[in-house]
Amino acid sequence: MKDPSARQQRFKQQTVRLRVAVLCTIAYFLLPQVPALCQASGVYPGNPVASQPNVGTGATGALVTTQNPFAGSVPEGKATSEVLPLAFKDAIERGLRNNLGLLLQSDSTLAARGQKWKDLSDLLPNLTTGTSENLAQNNLAAQGIRFPGVPLIVGPYGFFDTRAYLSLSLFNLKSLNRERGASNNEQAARYTYKDGRDLVVLAVGNAYLQALAGAARVDTARAQVQTAQALYDKAVDQRNAGVSPAIDTLRARVELQTRQQQLIVARNDYAKQKLALGRVIGLPPGQEFTLTDEAPYEPSTTLGLEDSLQRAYRSRSDYQAALEQVRASERFRKAATAEYFPTLGVNANYGDLGINPGNSHGTFEVSSTLNIPIFQGGKVKGDVLQAEAALRQSQQQLDNLRGQIDYEVRTALLDLAATAEQVEVARSSVDLASQTLIQARDRFAAGVTDNLEVIQAQEAVAAANENYISSLYANNLSKVALARATGSAEAGVKQYLKSK
Repeated sequence: MKDPSARQQRFKQQTVRLRVAVLCTIAYFLLPQVPALCQASGVYPGNPVASQPNVGTGATGALVTTQNPFAGSVPEGKATSEVLPLAFKDAIERGLRNNLGLLLQSDSTLAARGQKWKDLSDLLPNLTTGTSENLAQNNLAAQGIRFPGVPLIVGPYGFFDTRAYLSLSLFNLKSLNRERGASNNEQAARYTYKDGRDLVVLAVGNAYLQALAGAARVDTARAQVQTAQALYDKAVDQRNAGVSPAIDTLRARVELQTRQQQLIVARNDYAKQKLALGRVIGLPPGQEFTLTDEAPYEPSTTLGLEDSLQRAYRSRSDYQAALEQVRASERFRKAATAEYFPTLGVNANYGDLGINPGNSHGTFEVSSTLNIPIFQGGKVKGDVLQAEAALRQSQQQLDNLRGQIDYEVRTALLDLAATAEQVEVARSSVDLASQTLIQARDRFAAGVTDNLEVIQAQEAVAAANENYISSLYANNLSKVALARATGSAEAGVKQYLKSK
């Protein structure tokens, strides 16, 4: 005869193998899709809130995002045949109305408010009413009631009951602390929404400035084409007159075609930058618009490092949201610990009971209940450990954010100072390169030199203009970044960029 314990052991092993096979099958089909699902939803592991925008600049200064809701929007209205004039201020206002990331943050705030009301309902009185008309017939014999003179079947009979029910929690520390924690979470959601507005300003400002830089590159490339065309025409005339060799004409033609290619690329980049700006601010698809503002440059006066840091800690909404999340985690830990404590509640009902509404009498019942937990199988300990872990994570995220703010403020101040110097140097380089080009053209026209010197001078002018455009874009973007780093993007970006 086989040992029953051995049979049970084999059965357990077979069960484990079956479960492992099922899990492996599920993982095989599901896991390849997990990264795509996470990116599409904009929520990543370890992030309790909708993913924050990863707004930055790539090698070309273009807006870099990875499935970022702040790079999208909900289009407003329908496209028209008119060309829409778009100022920087108007772009900011449209972005604050239509940007997808901000709309999602608004919904998150609404959800946090709903959770607070759910937790608050456990502390408020719950009042309900009910009315019933009943008809019944009972078999007393089936219930073991068999006595002489007592009928085996009772009924049918009916009765009417209408009643109000009241339940009230008098003492429940768990519900009280959970409601307070939910209130902290709601406040954190409000701060997160406000921080989202600053992020929209940063995203729109970057897109608008990038489009302005693209427009400046188109203008510069067009001017370079005109200069190259004039140089080519001059070389052709001198070759026809027999005063310059054919190599000068070939050089001028190559230079002209090179500038024409750069103009084509600049126009294409500018068109795509305008499309990206339209997506961020919610313009209808296909709506044509023009940028009415120009890239400004104003020497900026900033606070010192310590003043900027203190302002950032006071004003940054994401930092205030992190503080509220720490307070919420503390409340939830107290709520978990409160599961060890007794609770006290009251239940009452009052109504009319009778054969029918015209033949009834008032009845009521009031009871108070004191629940004293004695042993709950380790559930409370598990809740406390989980709440403690959540509190530690919230505190660590707060400490990390404080360090991140310090880094962002310092970096923004360094970038602002460096780019301001770059703008001045680049502006001087443009003037010097332009003077060099004029002198080289005069020398070529006088027959003192060939057009190689002119072409080199034109290359220098093109490089100087590109450096000036890039440094001006970087300077203005550093102003927006500093406004964001110090927590005043929405209010301060107009001051930094001198928007009208």
